Amino acid sequence: MTSSNIPAPVAHRMMTVDGTDIFYREAGPPDAPVVLLPHGYPCSSFQYRNLMAALGDRWRLIAPDYPGFGYSGTPDRTRFAYTFDAYAEFLQRFTAAADLTRYAIYLHDYGSQFGLRLAMHAPGRVVALIIQNGDIYEDQHGPKYRPLKEYWANPTAEGRAKIDAAVSAEGFRDEFVGEVPERLVDRVCPDLWTLSWSQLGTPERRRNLVHLLADQGSTLDWFDRQQAYLREHRPPTLIVWGPHDGYMPAGAARAYLRDLPDAEVHLLDGGHWALETNLDEVVALVRDFLDRVHPPVPTP
Repeated sequence: MTSSNIPAPVAHRMMTVDGTDIFYREAGPPDAPVVLLPHGYPCSSFQYRNLMAALGDRWRLIAPDYPGFGYSGTPDRTRFAYTFDAYAEFLQRFTAAADLTRYAIYLHDYGSQFGLRLAMHAPGRVVALIIQNGDIYEDQHGPKYRPLKEYWANPTAEGRAKIDAAVSAEGFRDEFVGEVPERLVDRVCPDLWTLSWSQLGTPERRRNLVHLLADQGSTLDWFDRQQAYLREHRPPTLIVWGPHDGYMPAGAARAYLRDLPDAEVHLLDGGHWALETNLDEVVALVRDFLDRVHPPVPTP
């Protein structure tokens, strides 16, 4: 929790970005250093609720729901493409609309792709990176990627049907607890998958999500560029990782040291959603890191 062990209040707000209503959560003093929290699949800003409450005493934390996710609007495909490129561009426009000019970025799951592209777009604005189960090294992909990679290499109707089947209540539950050891499962809030599934709401939203999943293969072409960004700019980086992850095992965390040899790496006894299984450990590591590289300005 916060330094006084009292959770900071989290506000729930809306803004309009490119004509779409965008829901976002915000915590912390308005003049405090900013931490941007782009969420992962198939979740929403809800995944950061506890982290925001724990850090909001000293930092300003902002977590948007992407178009078609959470409580944000769902523009039709003539206005929004529901691809990785489209979401990366959305995050750039969101930061502009929110007037965010200097920030640390928390990189997790799909949010790591969108956040890294934001960092590459404006590297001078990035104070630091916190990387938690967000991978950019293909040789370290785990076995859970196999059906997706089969589809990317050979996009058949049968493969598309498998992706479609994963966008389901059962498929969502598997995303959150599929590889978590049984002793840790009861730490993962079931609201994560029940809320995420209920928020899809309409066949249109589900189709858009399947479209995004099918487009994930496009991220592979970005990996070399993202690694080059890290080598060139060397942002201060904290890596906190749950290795019980069928997509991103421990090797996916250590791989960052190829391009960021000075990064701090912490492998936790948790899974892909480490903010559920290892919140206190993550909070302690993030607070210490941000106090060193992105500290609040002392009050006179």
